[in-house]
Amino acid sequence: MKVTLKIAKVLVRLINEESIPNSFAQGRLIDDLVAENIIYRKGKHKKSLELVNKSSLHTYLANQLQINDLNNYILALENENSTRAELVKITTDSKKSKERAFKGFLVNSYSSIKAELNNETIIIKPTKGSFVFVYDFESFKIPKEITVIGVENAKNFSQIQEQKYLFKNINPLFVSRYPQNQNKDFIRWMNSIPNNYLHFGDFDIAGIGIYLNEYKKHLSRKATFFIPENIKNDLRNNGNRERFDIQKINFKISDISEPEILELIEIIQLEKKGLDQEYYIETNCQR
Repeated sequence: MKVTLKIAKVLVRLINEESIPNSFAQGRLIDDLVAENIIYRKGKHKKSLELVNKSSLHTYLANQLQINDLNNYILALENENSTRAELVKITTDSKKSKERAFKGFLVNSYSSIKAELNNETIIIKPTKGSFVFVYDFESFKIPKEITVIGVENAKNFSQIQEQKYLFKNINPLFVSRYPQNQNKDFIRWMNSIPNNYLHFGDFDIAGIGIYLNEYKKHLSRKATFFIPENIKNDLRNNGNRERFDIQKINFKISDISEPEILELIEIIQLEKKGLDQEYYIETNCQR
């Protein structure tokens, strides 16, 4: 994805705590940043954009677009004498960078799953401390009864054994949301198989936004959001007020058709708290 000079300058203005009219900054990158709850789009008619978290924006630009210095990036684009080699250092918009990119996604499992890859049978059950990276995902097939669980946070993905008690009634295959730039490959794969998708993320406004904006809108009815049985008490007794205060709703509640999600939003707004999914790692819960 190329960041245009106009959008780059908009990002600088947002970093400087300006409010930008939504009509002045439109495009895929802005939509992605809104979905990530890095930028907040507010207002009903005359919408505007505000930056939620400067650190998250810098991290996103560095990790997803290899832009470590936004000001230098702007200077390079403004300088007509900038060489291609100079631009390659600050942007992924080059043949060289595309050749370095990996396709595919990480999977994990605490029980043996017989799968198929390139017409050969493979067994998925990584040794503790390791994962499986599926590169040729186009040929990757799993049994129909397996539920694919998307895990939002890296710690939960690496410690799925300690969360086995949450998924007693299903046969799960866990897929990591990170590296995030692999998400499109995962969506393509999910749409090519009959299996259902269960999203396991943070129990807060940002987590719900990630589910709705990154997964539900692409996977439709096959996607649901995992909600623990005791979520109300867990939020009340162990939730974080600060994360509720800084997060903004980046989706339309009126568009949600899942009663469970609407109930969760109501609980979050009532308690005015959010809860990290890491809470449910068994060693932390002291169950």
